[in-house]
Amino acid sequence: MGEFNELHHAVLFGTTSEVAALISQADDVDVLFDDRTPLWQAVFARKYESVDLLLAAGADPARPMMSGWSPARLSLATDHPIPTGEVLTAEEQAAIVERDRLVAALDGYPEFGFFSFACVAGIDSDEAVRRLEADVVPSAEVPDPLDWWNEPFGDDTEVAVGITDVPGGCVVVQPWSCAAWLPAVTLPLSVGTTVQALHDSPTNGYRGRVHRDGVPVDQALDPGGLPGQGLGTAEVLLTHLYFGNGVAYCCASAGVRPENTGAFTTPARWAFLSDRVRWDL
Repeated sequence: MGEFNELHHAVLFGTTSEVAALISQADDVDVLFDDRTPLWQAVFARKYESVDLLLAAGADPARPMMSGWSPARLSLATDHPIPTGEVLTAEEQAAIVERDRLVAALDGYPEFGFFSFACVAGIDSDEAVRRLEADVVPSAEVPDPLDWWNEPFGDDTEVAVGITDVPGGCVVVQPWSCAAWLPAVTLPLSVGTTVQALHDSPTNGYRGRVHRDGVPVDQALDPGGLPGQGLGTAEVLLTHLYFGNGVAYCCASAGVRPENTGAFTTPARWAFLSDRVRWDL
């Protein structure tokens, strides 16, 4: 595993001058932490000046790590590739193209915090409503304009969610609180499929949750954050492509492909969640 030393920290969070100073003092510029080197961290975080400093100091770009992603191979997914004989597969190249499209499609969201949403693969909004035992709000009863900050649905505001079909599935969103991220919502939605949910917590930042086929898979995710150990090849690339963009990461991880921000900002329909959800709020 290794120790998260000052060089690893500086590469991710420090200045170029701090990295240069620590390189000059380092006994080993390829010191490992969580099976990755400082050079790998710099490539992952797109700290290109630090990449060049580490390479000049003798860091090994071809060192195998992270499920087949050497620093050099990972750099092929960046704007600063390191010369290498390694290549990306057609699927990996397609993932980069989709990243560019998805990030552009979601540009500008979120404008405000404290929201929650669940990306649900493979089912439409009608099925989502059925699984949630939700009551669809007639369009005539949806406030227009809908002021998110003034309890638009009165006493039912806490259990009101927007639901929208998107390519690949649907999105369930609550702009003002955590309801769309709660297990009472994500577990039934995940039966036979996968749900990737996110809550922008006012105290803890982005908090992720993955449920698959009615079972929790991971409830300690940091969507858009650093990768953990034990990830597969595709997962490592996914965390790199969407580093710093938790919303797009959740969409890509679930396999939903919104074409714009509408599913998050102007949902196609609104519904009130069942009474059992109130107990989790």
